[in-house]
Amino acid sequence: MLNSPVCVDASFVIRLLESVDSQSSAIRLWIEWHEAGRPVVAPSLLYYEITNALHHYVVRGELLPEEASELLDVALKLDITLYGDADLHRYALKLAKSFSLPATYDAHYLALAERLGAEFWTTDKRLVRTVQKVISWVRLLKEKK
Repeated sequence: MLNSPVCVDASFVIRLLESVDSQSSAIRLWIEWHEAGRPVVAPSLLYYEITNALHHYVVRGELLPEEASELLDVALKLDITLYGDADLHRYALKLAKSFSLPATYDAHYLALAERLGAEFWTTDKRLVRTVQKVISWVRLLKEKK
């Protein structure tokens, strides 16, 4: 897995954006991957999900609109290669059905990670619980307490 890609979802990127401590798990992993030359990848829906999450923070009063805009700018500058081809969508649909996922969004990340032989990193405990018995390369980001 030395130079293998790493697939991240929107929850991981949001955690990365929220990290103010250089010792956060997300920042340490991000630095480690880049120092090792591991490409970071995601389906093209990544930035739609990030934008939506930031909007929800604004609606709930957790961020000012200007703060959300600044965080989105940071996210858009991250070195993440996006994929969004027809075969990815088709396979995501199959995975969503096979795992009885409520939507296909998570399945897109799973499909891409499988295709590229990548680890998939998320903060979504529910997703990890759902697939961990079948898929060994799904990783849950945990912050040290």
